[in-house]
Amino acid sequence: MKPVTAERIILGGIVQGVGFRPFVYRLALRLGVMGWVRNDGTGQVEIIARAPADVLAEFRALLLTQAPPAARPALRHVSAAAFTGLGFEIRPSTAKGVAAQGLPADLAPCAACLAELADPTNRRFGYVFTNCTQCGPRYALIQTLPYDRANTTMRGFALCAACAAEYGAPADRRFHAEPIACPACGPVLRLGAQTGDGALSAALAALRAGQIIAVKGVGGYHLLCDAAHDGAVRALRARKHRPHKPLALLVPEARISDYAETSPAALEVLRAPSRPILLLPKRAGAALSPAIAPHLGEIGVMLPDSPLHHVLAEGFGAALVATSANRSGEPMVADDATAEAELTGIADAFLHHNRPIARPVDDSVLRIIDGAPRILRAGRGLCPLEVPLPQRLPYPVLALGGHMKNTIALGFGNLAVISPHLGELDHEPALQAFARMARELPALYGVTPEALIIDAHGGYGSSRWAAQQGLPVRRVWHHHAHAGALAGEYGLEDALIFTWDGVGLGPDGALWGGEILAGRPGAWRVAARLRRFRLQGGDRVAREPWRAAAALCWSAGLPPPEGLVPDPLVKRAWDMGRNCHETSAVGRLFDGAAALLGLCPTASYDAQAPAELEALANGADTVIPLPLTQQNGIWEADWAPLLPMLNDQTLPPATRAAMFHESLAALGAALALRLGARHVGLTGGVFQNRRLTHSMLARLRAAGISAHLGRQIPSNDASLSYGQLVEFGASHG
Repeated sequence: MKPVTAERIILGGIVQGVGFRPFVYRLALRLGVMGWVRNDGTGQVEIIARAPADVLAEFRALLLTQAPPAARPALRHVSAAAFTGLGFEIRPSTAKGVAAQGLPADLAPCAACLAELADPTNRRFGYVFTNCTQCGPRYALIQTLPYDRANTTMRGFALCAACAAEYGAPADRRFHAEPIACPACGPVLRLGAQTGDGALSAALAALRAGQIIAVKGVGGYHLLCDAAHDGAVRALRARKHRPHKPLALLVPEARISDYAETSPAALEVLRAPSRPILLLPKRAGAALSPAIAPHLGEIGVMLPDSPLHHVLAEGFGAALVATSANRSGEPMVADDATAEAELTGIADAFLHHNRPIARPVDDSVLRIIDGAPRILRAGRGLCPLEVPLPQRLPYPVLALGGHMKNTIALGFGNLAVISPHLGELDHEPALQAFARMARELPALYGVTPEALIIDAHGGYGSSRWAAQQGLPVRRVWHHHAHAGALAGEYGLEDALIFTWDGVGLGPDGALWGGEILAGRPGAWRVAARLRRFRLQGGDRVAREPWRAAAALCWSAGLPPPEGLVPDPLVKRAWDMGRNCHETSAVGRLFDGAAALLGLCPTASYDAQAPAELEALANGADTVIPLPLTQQNGIWEADWAPLLPMLNDQTLPPATRAAMFHESLAALGAALALRLGARHVGLTGGVFQNRRLTHSMLARLRAAGISAHLGRQIPSNDASLSYGQLVEFGASHG
């Protein structure tokens, strides 16, 4: 008989909330391993296992290779242990008061649960809160770790006998499924006086009648209406004061190709458990209101992220608008009372449910660029993002990001935990949500920050909040954080990073956005930039692209097109330097180009003008060479030769838009070659533009240069919090 030994195994990663303990239990029984498994308060799983050495080796290997689909286990520690008991059991969870890891994200319904949902003989037939260990809400329900039902918003729903039996049966896929529920004991829908199936039927009838319905989902409320009903879509826009910003679509899976051009890669992203919104080319002739995405060639499409959305989408049978029920840039509406207070006058009816949302979270948004899905907004299904740091931090810190597209990142050890998208910190509700996340994220992970990291711009809402907290504050320059984020994701140590975006304060007092930085985290220098120009209008320039167009013309000594400038006093103010700033921002260059082509002289949402310019660009790959000069060791590219082309009325607007993109892409490759770069990174919101990014990456790679674009970390300002941690770690390593 083989000798037996016992060992203690610690597994980290994503191992709580994904059916990992039941999996360990069944695996142990199959292999004849004795011992126990439990969650601990750090988000890890602890196992005591006793068996012959060869069986233990197989057990450890299978823990990693046969784990449940939603799990991402990592072997953290193995040591000798003492155990003399018999059998194998799941023990109650423990809390150890040390930093947690592996918080599970919300997961879309799995195939098995959807099959039950559609089976008239199943006791969960039509029940829109069904879930199991492989699917369902997680992050949105968790109030504290360890991940047990008593620590979630499901604790108020006592299990019925049938659910309790499933929860306790090792062979059942709901064994220790913490959000388990059924019609007898779980949450209930409500629409007016209707509940359950009656509420669902009433909601579908209202949607078919062209009404707008506020629907409580996993992480907050959506506003739904018939995407083909032009009157309903335009009413939604008018009521929400959202005249142009694209509206996302909730589509039954079988009908995706009726609305969008897809590919195997796109379908894989759409079907992922995170169920993000994915930007896809709109199919010609799609039965959609023209007001869905005005002047754009893409639409945002998502598959149902919950059983409720699945039943609504399948029951309606066609595309539904599914837009977040919040004001632009503000946090999700997540409770019934707030929904009724804020959405009355927008929604015609409310489909509520009584499962509380502990952590509101918006939908994730992705776009396929350079053959891979890139995160534009991280939210439901992806957050919190747990990302390694290139250097171990000396002590825990909280990085507060920027002002637009804000995220917060908690750093401890060599781990960064990035919050979901929090929005723009211009309004009190957004600032309140930001402050709440800044408190709750460290508390959830059991970490106490010893310092705060902020953007160097003292006027940001995040910076103002930090000044009131009584903790040491460290500042990181905006574009250093952009560069640090990309370098941190890819481990770049000697790189040339293009940091092209709207604007951010630079160390020299100018508003950067066209700088190319060389070096490594903690030691960046400006190697090149675009020529700066003077912009008049302060904060208004972001929503008035005509100002950028006029400033470009005046800076180049050219008259703006007739009718572009609505007030002649603007030129006088520009001449005198009143309310002006100097900037190199490529985002503002895109604004100006769009306005010169007659697109979007005023914008109703962030980056509207660049988005419309990209959508217009078609055909020509002709390049306008941009002169390079060197001063004080910095190369400067002059954009002025683009202006005659942009103002050339003999060229079709689509051709001019394409030439603009290709000229900037060629400039990027030329600068990289001039600077002798071997590794190049592209970061900043400008590189969410697929045409520019594809062309620039292709030119760089054709020149034998290694080129990188953020994948797990967004390119836009959502990356700043992670980049701040990288820069802090580099300067304290």
